[in-house]
Amino acid sequence: MSADARYRRIAADIHARIQAGEWMPGDMLPSRSAMATQYSVHEQTLRLAYVLLRQTGILEGEQRRGVYVAHPPAMRTLTDPDASWPYGNEVTDTTSCRATQELAERLDVPAGVSLHREVAECMDPGGRSAMLVTSWWQGRRQPHASFVVEVGVGPVDEAEARSLGLLVDAAAYRLVRTRLDRDGRPVETADLVLPMDRWLIRLSGTT
Repeated sequence: MSADARYRRIAADIHARIQAGEWMPGDMLPSRSAMATQYSVHEQTLRLAYVLLRQTGILEGEQRRGVYVAHPPAMRTLTDPDASWPYGNEVTDTTSCRATQELAERLDVPAGVSLHREVAECMDPGGRSAMLVTSWWQGRRQPHASFVVEVGVGPVDEAEARSLGLLVDAAAYRLVRTRLDRDGRPVETADLVLPMDRWLIRLSGTT
């Protein structure tokens, strides 16, 4: 078994033990050396397993001071996918790209034209990433009068998992939101990725 597979297997096993109630939220986990002995691996392998569990929000704390089982993130209900985010957000990427066929159809522009692209992480009050929003538009950003939204579910990729603190291929809500001007023409489209363990979706009357 490769070193990568070994620490991921150990992380999955520790997660399963937490879910089974061996450790409860707030409980301190044994030291790396003690857990390394339990799993018959080097301490570095346990360190990587703990890092992965911290990245995915299962554990919290510092390596030298000890790690403990994280309290579950607060569940939120999304009722307006076009509302301003009330907490902090961080723009992590602003690049231009060429419109794929899908983006061209969403924005009603020719495939291949240059688009602006922005990736933003929306943080909850505790500073944990709660939502990932990737937006595209052509030219100058325009005001909008209405929007349409489609809701689906799909797995997160590696970059999304890293940003949201999820395991790769974890299921998430995936919303496609397109903003429209007064004449109903699309001026911006976005993908919203929301972890299913942190969100409920309850939409009504969207236009």
